[in-house]
Amino acid sequence: MSQTNKQNGSIIAIVTMFFLYAMISFVTNLGAPIGVIWKNQPEIGGSNVLGIMGNFMNFFAYLFMGIPAGKMLTKVGYKKTALIGIAVGFFGVLIQYLSGHSSGIPGFCIYLLGAFISGFSVCILNTVVNPMLNLLGGGGNRGNQLNMIGGTLNSLAGTLTPMLVGALIGTVTASTKMADVNLVMYIAMTVFAAAFVILLFIPIQDPEMGKVTADTVFEHSPWSFRHCLLGVIAIFVYVGVEVGIPGGLNFYLSDTTANGAWVNPEAVLNAATIGGAVAAMYWLLMLIGRLCSSVIAGKVSSRQLMLATTTIGMILIIAAMLTPKSVTVSMPLFSILEGSFSTVVVPVSALLLVLCGLCTSVMWASIFNLATEGLGKYTAQASGIFMMMVVGGGVLPVVQNFFADIMGYMPSYFIYLLGMAYMFYYALLGCKNVNKDIPV
Repeated sequence: MSQTNKQNGSIIAIVTMFFLYAMISFVTNLGAPIGVIWKNQPEIGGSNVLGIMGNFMNFFAYLFMGIPAGKMLTKVGYKKTALIGIAVGFFGVLIQYLSGHSSGIPGFCIYLLGAFISGFSVCILNTVVNPMLNLLGGGGNRGNQLNMIGGTLNSLAGTLTPMLVGALIGTVTASTKMADVNLVMYIAMTVFAAAFVILLFIPIQDPEMGKVTADTVFEHSPWSFRHCLLGVIAIFVYVGVEVGIPGGLNFYLSDTTANGAWVNPEAVLNAATIGGAVAAMYWLLMLIGRLCSSVIAGKVSSRQLMLATTTIGMILIIAAMLTPKSVTVSMPLFSILEGSFSTVVVPVSALLLVLCGLCTSVMWASIFNLATEGLGKYTAQASGIFMMMVVGGGVLPVVQNFFADIMGYMPSYFIYLLGMAYMFYYALLGCKNVNKDIPV
């Protein structure tokens, strides 16, 4: 192959990886807005717990696939792992699409199956996309730059997904069906299919894996390090907080009963559209936060970032819980179907929760850095464990929505307040490496 063809192939592969980076967030963030549809079906009875189960199944898959995905990468290589992840993702979305052709509990169960299979795909792609972009970029600064661009597209997709789904369904009623959001399913399946075909014909040579493989047996493990163990818990909590805050907010604003965000719910038009657009603002602030943190990260330590953001996050959540929904504010929102900006009056608590996106934007990288510091050869094993703990993004929202069914939406946010408090403790005391005697 000529040098020109090789370069063109690499560019196409990089662009394909960028699309997959975006699809990770696109597929993951379908859970909450589509859950709004299912919870309003007569057979579901308005249960928030059942409504969020699609999100739970998506993240539940990480518990089973986190470590196997890493082993798959070692055994079959980057390209085959990516192809497997793409194929699984296509069928996961296809099953979710087919659930729209069944009604009631059977359709709901088919949807949950599709969400679970999609979770396998997202976990595999999360494992392979970062190192593959680094490989395609030749490592070093170029590889890191490609991952930064991919992360930006990931956040952008996370912003657009709830906005698009909300715009498609308007105000959710018992007659709203999965078929109303077929457009997002078509987009997801098309990107997966195109990515599979493109990647299939692009030659990609795997790097030398080295002597340390997924099957290497060490004298110790990441669990031997206290700060890593507590960091694993922090990752579990973090993903739950990150996903749960906007997910619960979407449910809150889309609810046109007396339990929802509106003092006069009968006067609110397109509540689901508003809920999706406001939740999208949270993900937009996460994108802005990541861009800003990439500038200041070289001057501020991960520990300092965690202490500051968890403190602010706790203040914002407490204020949101205590502010009555009758206290309102105007927020600028973008209509994705009309391509225009408008303003909408929402409870101040919604704005306060949206601002939490700036705080959560820096937490994954900060926790990972603190938890893996000083692990040496055990870092790769720790990465697989962290991938498993992404399951927290499914567990905490279910717990929060269980309490939302009992005590209301805003009081149930004490779950995320406790999560923020734990991460503050981890940054303050738990991140200290007290096992420096273990050889790494």
